[in-house]
Amino acid sequence: MAATTDTEHEEHTGAAASRPSAARRRPGPIAMAVSVFGELLITAGLVLGLFVAYSLWWTNVVADRAAGKQADKVRDDWAHGRGGPGALDTKNGIGFLHVPAMKNGEVLVEKGTSNKILNDGVAGYYTDPVKAVLPMSGKTGNFSLAAHRDGHGAKFHNIDKIKKGDPIVFETKDKWYVYKVYDILPETSRFNVKVLSQVPKESGRKKPGHYITLTTCTPVYTSTYRYIVWGELERVEKVNADRTPPKELRS
Repeated sequence: MAATTDTEHEEHTGAAASRPSAARRRPGPIAMAVSVFGELLITAGLVLGLFVAYSLWWTNVVADRAAGKQADKVRDDWAHGRGGPGALDTKNGIGFLHVPAMKNGEVLVEKGTSNKILNDGVAGYYTDPVKAVLPMSGKTGNFSLAAHRDGHGAKFHNIDKIKKGDPIVFETKDKWYVYKVYDILPETSRFNVKVLSQVPKESGRKKPGHYITLTTCTPVYTSTYRYIVWGELERVEKVNADRTPPKELRS
Protein backbone atom coordinates (compact mmCIF):
# COMPACT_ATOMS: atom_id res chain seq x y z
CA MET A 1 0.00 0.00 0.00
CA ALA A 2 1.51 3.28 -1.11
CA ALA A 3 2.16 5.94 1.50
CA THR A 4 -0.01 9.03 1.44
CA THR A 5 1.84 12.20 0.58
CA ASP A 6 1.45 15.46 2.47
CA THR A 7 -0.20 17.00 -0.54
CA GLU A 8 -2.74 14.21 -0.81
CA HIS A 9 -3.46 14.49 2.94
CA GLU A 10 -4.08 18.24 2.70
CA GLU A 11 -6.38 17.78 -0.30
CA HIS A 12 -8.31 15.06 1.53
CA THR A 13 -8.72 16.96 4.79
CA GLY A 14 -9.49 20.21 2.98
CA ALA A 15 -12.31 18.56 1.08
CA ALA A 16 -13.71 17.13 4.31
CA ALA A 17 -13.57 20.50 6.01
CA SER A 18 -15.36 22.13 3.12
CA ARG A 19 -18.37 19.89 3.61
CA PRO A 20 -20.96 21.30 6.08
CA SER A 21 -21.03 19.39 9.37
CA ALA A 22 -24.22 18.10 10.91
CA ALA A 23 -23.86 20.60 13.77
CA ARG A 24 -24.08 23.50 11.32
CA ARG A 25 -27.22 22.34 9.61
CA ARG A 26 -30.34 24.47 10.00
CA PRO A 27 -32.62 23.28 12.80
CA GLY A 28 -35.79 21.52 11.87
CA PRO A 29 -39.26 23.03 12.23
CA ILE A 30 -39.86 21.41 15.63
CA ALA A 31 -36.60 22.73 17.05
CA MET A 32 -37.37 26.21 15.71
CA ALA A 33 -40.85 26.11 17.21
CA VAL A 34 -39.45 25.09 20.60
CA SER A 35 -36.89 27.89 20.42
CA VAL A 36 -39.51 30.53 19.58
CA PHE A 37 -41.81 29.25 22.30
CA GLY A 38 -38.98 29.45 24.83
CA GLU A 39 -38.27 33.04 23.86
CA LEU A 40 -41.95 33.89 24.22
CA LEU A 41 -41.99 32.36 27.70
CA ILE A 42 -38.98 34.45 28.72
CA THR A 43 -40.63 37.61 27.40
CA ALA A 44 -43.89 36.77 29.18
CA GLY A 45 -41.96 36.18 32.39
CA LEU A 46 -40.30 39.58 32.13
CA VAL A 47 -43.64 41.29 31.47
CA LEU A 48 -45.23 39.47 34.41
CA GLY A 49 -42.31 40.44 36.63
CA LEU A 50 -42.71 44.09 35.68
CA PHE A 51 -46.44 43.89 36.36
CA VAL A 52 -45.86 42.39 39.81
CA ALA A 53 -43.29 45.08 40.57
CA TYR A 54 -45.79 47.71 39.50
CA SER A 55 -48.62 46.21 41.54
CA LEU A 56 -46.68 45.55 44.73
CA TRP A 57 -44.16 48.37 44.77
CA TRP A 58 -44.92 51.29 42.49
CA THR A 59 -48.61 51.48 43.45
CA ASN A 60 -47.48 51.66 47.08
CA VAL A 61 -45.20 54.58 46.27
CA VAL A 62 -47.93 56.47 44.42
CA ALA A 63 -50.55 55.73 47.08
CA ASP A 64 -48.28 56.78 49.94
CA ARG A 65 -47.61 60.09 48.20
CA ALA A 66 -51.32 60.72 47.70
CA ALA A 67 -52.16 59.74 51.28
CA GLY A 68 -49.38 61.90 52.69
CA LYS A 69 -50.55 64.92 50.74
CA GLN A 70 -54.14 64.41 51.88
CA ALA A 71 -53.08 63.83 55.49
CA ASP A 72 -51.15 67.11 55.46
CA LYS A 73 -54.33 68.90 54.36
CA VAL A 74 -56.29 67.39 57.23
CA ARG A 75 -53.70 68.31 59.85
CA ASP A 76 -53.35 71.80 58.39
CA ASP A 77 -57.11 72.26 58.63
CA TRP A 78 -57.06 71.12 62.25
CA ALA A 79 -54.19 73.45 63.09
CA HIS A 80 -56.08 76.42 61.64
CA GLY A 81 -59.40 75.63 63.24
CA ARG A 82 -60.97 74.19 60.12
CA GLY A 83 -62.32 70.72 59.56
CA GLY A 84 -65.23 70.50 61.98
CA PRO A 85 -67.48 69.62 63.48
CA GLY A 86 -66.37 66.00 63.56
CA ALA A 87 -68.70 63.60 61.79
CA LEU A 88 -70.21 66.32 59.60
CA ASP A 89 -66.93 67.06 57.81
CA THR A 90 -65.84 64.12 55.65
CA LYS A 91 -64.41 65.86 52.60
CA ASN A 92 -60.69 65.43 53.24
CA GLY A 93 -60.78 62.67 55.86
CA ILE A 94 -62.19 62.31 59.34
CA GLY A 95 -59.11 61.29 61.30
CA PHE A 96 -56.23 58.88 61.66
CA LEU A 97 -56.09 55.22 62.60
CA HIS A 98 -53.16 54.04 64.74
CA VAL A 99 -52.51 50.30 65.16
CA PRO A 100 -49.11 49.74 66.80
CA ALA A 101 -49.12 46.00 65.99
CA MET A 102 -49.21 46.71 62.26
CA LYS A 103 -46.22 49.07 62.48
CA ASN A 104 -47.46 51.27 59.66
CA GLY A 105 -47.73 54.61 61.41
CA GLU A 106 -50.88 56.64 61.08
CA VAL A 107 -53.47 55.83 58.44
CA LEU A 108 -55.80 58.50 57.14
CA VAL A 109 -59.47 57.50 57.27
CA GLU A 110 -61.85 58.68 54.57
CA LYS A 111 -65.46 58.08 53.65
CA GLY A 112 -66.19 55.01 51.50
CA THR A 113 -64.56 51.69 50.65
CA SER A 114 -64.48 51.79 46.85
CA ASN A 115 -61.18 51.17 45.08
CA LYS A 116 -61.18 54.81 44.03
CA ILE A 117 -60.90 55.73 47.73
CA LEU A 118 -58.70 52.90 49.02
CA ASN A 119 -56.24 53.11 46.12
CA ASP A 120 -55.02 56.41 47.57
CA GLY A 121 -53.38 54.55 50.43
CA VAL A 122 -56.04 55.24 53.06
CA ALA A 123 -58.53 53.29 55.13
CA GLY A 124 -62.20 53.88 54.39
CA TYR A 125 -65.27 53.51 56.56
CA TYR A 126 -68.23 51.58 55.20
CA THR A 127 -71.25 53.31 53.76
CA ASP A 128 -72.52 50.13 52.08
CA PRO A 129 -73.73 47.39 52.51
CA VAL A 130 -73.80 48.23 56.24
CA LYS A 131 -73.28 51.84 57.22
CA ALA A 132 -70.54 52.44 59.79
CA VAL A 133 -71.31 54.41 62.93
CA LEU A 134 -68.65 57.07 63.43
CA PRO A 135 -67.33 57.32 66.99
CA MET A 136 -67.72 61.12 66.97
CA SER A 137 -71.48 60.69 66.73
CA GLY A 138 -71.62 59.33 70.28
CA LYS A 139 -74.06 56.63 69.14
CA THR A 140 -73.60 52.93 69.78
CA GLY A 141 -72.67 50.88 66.76
CA ASN A 142 -69.82 49.54 64.69
CA PHE A 143 -67.09 51.76 63.25
CA SER A 144 -66.22 49.41 60.35
CA LEU A 145 -63.18 50.06 58.16
CA ALA A 146 -61.43 48.57 55.16
CA ALA A 147 -58.01 49.02 53.52
CA HIS A 148 -55.85 47.22 51.00
CA ARG A 149 -53.57 44.47 52.20
CA ASP A 150 -51.26 44.50 49.17
CA GLY A 151 -50.50 47.27 46.72
CA HIS A 152 -51.91 50.80 46.78
CA GLY A 153 -50.33 51.55 50.14
CA ALA A 154 -51.10 48.15 51.70
CA LYS A 155 -52.17 49.83 54.94
CA PHE A 156 -53.55 46.60 56.42
CA HIS A 157 -50.76 44.35 55.16
CA ASN A 158 -49.73 43.34 58.69
CA ILE A 159 -53.23 42.82 60.03
CA ASP A 160 -52.26 39.24 60.93
CA LYS A 161 -49.80 40.67 63.47
CA ILE A 162 -52.65 42.00 65.61
CA LYS A 163 -53.42 39.94 68.72
CA LYS A 164 -56.25 39.94 71.22
CA GLY A 165 -55.69 42.66 73.78
CA ASP A 166 -53.82 44.93 71.35
CA PRO A 167 -54.85 48.60 71.15
CA ILE A 168 -56.44 50.35 68.19
CA VAL A 169 -56.55 54.13 68.44
CA PHE A 170 -58.59 56.48 66.30
CA GLU A 171 -57.51 60.12 66.32
CA THR A 172 -59.84 63.00 65.47
CA LYS A 173 -59.40 66.74 65.70
CA ASP A 174 -60.53 66.86 69.32
CA LYS A 175 -60.39 63.32 70.75
CA TRP A 176 -58.54 60.04 70.95
CA TYR A 177 -60.74 56.92 70.85
CA VAL A 178 -58.92 53.98 72.39
CA TYR A 179 -60.17 50.50 71.51
CA LYS A 180 -59.02 47.07 72.64
CA VAL A 181 -59.01 44.05 70.31
CA TYR A 182 -61.18 41.27 71.71
CA ASP A 183 -61.69 38.88 68.78
CA ILE A 184 -60.21 37.97 65.39
CA LEU A 185 -61.64 36.03 62.45
CA PRO A 186 -58.71 34.98 60.20
CA GLU A 187 -60.90 33.94 57.30
CA THR A 188 -64.48 34.44 56.19
CA SER A 189 -66.40 34.81 52.94
CA ARG A 190 -66.06 38.15 51.22
CA PHE A 191 -69.86 38.16 51.06
CA ASN A 192 -70.22 37.87 54.84
CA VAL A 193 -71.63 41.30 55.73
CA LYS A 194 -72.66 40.17 59.21
CA VAL A 195 -69.15 41.00 60.43
CA LEU A 196 -70.08 44.66 59.89
CA SER A 197 -73.27 44.53 61.97
CA GLN A 198 -73.83 47.22 64.57
CA VAL A 199 -73.70 44.44 67.16
CA PRO A 200 -71.13 42.01 65.67
CA LYS A 201 -72.62 38.78 66.98
CA GLU A 202 -70.03 36.65 65.16
CA SER A 203 -67.47 38.14 67.52
CA GLY A 204 -69.46 36.98 70.54
CA ARG A 205 -71.04 40.34 71.42
CA LYS A 206 -74.79 40.42 71.98
CA LYS A 207 -75.46 43.93 73.27
CA PRO A 208 -75.11 47.37 71.69
CA GLY A 209 -71.77 49.00 72.32
CA HIS A 210 -69.02 51.06 70.72
CA TYR A 211 -67.18 48.69 68.39
CA ILE A 212 -64.53 48.96 65.71
CA THR A 213 -63.99 46.45 62.90
CA LEU A 214 -61.00 46.22 60.56
CA THR A 215 -61.43 44.26 57.33
CA THR A 216 -59.10 43.34 54.47
CA CYS A 217 -58.38 40.62 51.94
CA THR A 218 -56.77 37.28 52.75
CA PRO A 219 -54.66 35.24 52.00
CA VAL A 220 -51.89 37.68 51.17
CA TYR A 221 -51.79 38.69 47.49
CA THR A 222 -55.32 37.44 46.90
CA SER A 223 -58.86 38.66 47.46
CA THR A 224 -60.50 35.29 47.99
CA TYR A 225 -61.56 35.78 51.62
CA ARG A 226 -61.70 38.49 54.28
CA TYR A 227 -59.68 38.90 57.47
CA ILE A 228 -61.56 40.50 60.37
CA VAL A 229 -60.42 42.18 63.59
CA TRP A 230 -62.91 43.41 66.21
CA GLY A 231 -62.27 45.88 68.99
CA GLU A 232 -64.34 47.58 71.68
CA LEU A 233 -64.02 51.12 72.98
CA GLU A 234 -62.24 51.35 76.32
CA ARG A 235 -62.05 55.10 76.81
CA VAL A 236 -62.01 58.49 75.13
CA GLU A 237 -59.29 61.08 75.79
CA LYS A 238 -59.51 64.75 74.94
CA VAL A 239 -56.75 66.07 72.68
CA ASN A 240 -54.54 68.58 74.54
CA ALA A 241 -52.66 71.55 73.10
CA ASP A 242 -49.60 69.41 72.34
CA ARG A 243 -51.66 66.57 70.86
CA THR A 244 -49.98 64.18 73.29
CA PRO A 245 -50.97 60.68 72.19
CA PRO A 246 -52.45 58.18 74.65
CA LYS A 247 -50.08 55.83 76.46
CA GLU A 248 -50.80 53.01 74.00
CA LEU A 249 -49.02 55.01 71.29
CA ARG A 250 -46.07 56.14 73.41
CA SER A 251 -44.47 52.75 74.04
